[in-house]
Amino acid sequence: MIDLPKHDLLAKFDAVAGERQAYLDAGGRDPVGVVMSEVLSPTRAIIAGRETITMGTYNYMGMTFDPDVIAAGEAAMREFGAGTTGSRALNGTYASHRACEDALKEFYGTRHAMVFSTGYQANLGVVSTLAGRGDYVILDADSHASIYDGCAMGNADVVRFRHNSVEDLAKRLGRLPAAAGKLVILEGVYSMLGDIAPLKEMVAVARAHGAMVLVDEAHAMGFFGEHGRGVTEAAGVEADVDFVIGTFSKSVGTVGGFCVSNHPKFEVLRLVCRPYVFTASLPPAVVASSAASIRKLMHAPDKRRRLWENTRAMHAGLRARGFVLGTPTAESAIIAVIMPDQATTLAMWQALLERGVYVNFARPPATPTGVYLLRCSLCAEHSADEIATILTAFEDAAAAIGIDRRAAA
Repeated sequence: MIDLPKHDLLAKFDAVAGERQAYLDAGGRDPVGVVMSEVLSPTRAIIAGRETITMGTYNYMGMTFDPDVIAAGEAAMREFGAGTTGSRALNGTYASHRACEDALKEFYGTRHAMVFSTGYQANLGVVSTLAGRGDYVILDADSHASIYDGCAMGNADVVRFRHNSVEDLAKRLGRLPAAAGKLVILEGVYSMLGDIAPLKEMVAVARAHGAMVLVDEAHAMGFFGEHGRGVTEAAGVEADVDFVIGTFSKSVGTVGGFCVSNHPKFEVLRLVCRPYVFTASLPPAVVASSAASIRKLMHAPDKRRRLWENTRAMHAGLRARGFVLGTPTAESAIIAVIMPDQATTLAMWQALLERGVYVNFARPPATPTGVYLLRCSLCAEHSADEIATILTAFEDAAAAIGIDRRAAA
């Protein structure tokens, strides 16, 4: 046992560690320590020796096991090796990186695309580079942590508006200096409650106040809009949005992040965006798989249809069984099942896992203050039988731990 310093920098987290340990000591399973020893398909995995239906993986379009996506990755690994050992600004741009950016430009119909090593880094890099000291970032109070971290890194003044409130956005923008640089950041789909932003109205307000607009489409790419470009396409505001941020770790089925834009000065970001310049680039197999997936998603109306059918069936089934959900209708492929408190959320999460269903446990600060929930993300590859099994598991788990579904919120 090492002697800890008097002013231990990790001591500030003792309460968090103690809370977790008490739960584990009482026989609870660790919701952030789940190990999938085998992954059988986009919707099934082996967890603790049991075949489990996965409904908490963001694998919206089920592309992780697509034969063409896998084949592209295998070929790139044989041709280019396992990794790049360098950043995009040095030796880390291979032909497959450019091909992936070309696929993104074709998918979104934009002139420019930059691929980052993660979606988190895409937000961190683009937000911090665009908005610096003396500028203003105006963002939804429920924005993702990567957006907040980008604001902190860039040192811009941050102005929050009430979640999805067009009126509050307009009010906050109206108070800012007219001549100041302003960046309004929105998300197409908010990842905890699964609700969508009123982009048409919000983008109009931002433009009226001279602000640039960035939209994070991480949870909308692939299945919103006629071509799957996201809520920006569905809302008809693509021409008025300056930057779209996205990720490969959801609908694309790999890992990585990106930014697409038609801004004529966009390419300068490759010189000044620190998380892009100073991070090793994605392995060639990953970007090759990503490009193959993106190109297939351009022509995936059947997958989009199945995903929406599954989402509506799950949402309707949970509501019919008395569960309180984050949205009154199925707004996206994320369904939030609201729980009354942390203890009930953990108990329900474990009861579901014991019945062969994996979902996400979510609590503050990841969720809005005071909100505890089980987050479910549907996949285009979920079968009708799997949907029925999941609904039965929810019903049985709630009965087993004594949830009064008439008062679940």
